[in-house]
Amino acid sequence: MSAQAQVLCSNNTVWVRGEFGQVRFSVEVADNPQERALGLMHRAEMPASAGMLFVYPTPQSISFWMRNTLIALDMIFVDPAGVIKHIHHRAEPMNDAAIFGGDGLTHVLEINGGLSQMLGITVGSQLRHPTFDPTVAAWPC
Repeated sequence: MSAQAQVLCSNNTVWVRGEFGQVRFSVEVADNPQERALGLMHRAEMPASAGMLFVYPTPQSISFWMRNTLIALDMIFVDPAGVIKHIHHRAEPMNDAAIFGGDGLTHVLEINGGLSQMLGITVGSQLRHPTFDPTVAAWPC
């Protein structure tokens, strides 16, 4: 991998591209059951350019909730190719209701609530991150 590709594809950075252009988020990666269970609970704020990327080992049905989550979030549900399949906008803090993202998913990107609409991130936009298999990724590293 070239030096430029390494900068673009680091574990703590997610790129999103679509009709709006490209945007970069600094992310924490939650890739084990304990990290995924804790998520962004108990955090009073998050920088606008930050987020959390939840990574699952195989495609599956994914549902989230907002228990003990203090800030509104956009939940961006993504397939194995890195293509956004569903966005739940402005999830309500402290709500235990299940938020179903869909089937056949491997990633969820959580960012500040309302940010995806403000930036123009939509279903069909693509993510770039080293956890996407480059043989199937729509936008590989």
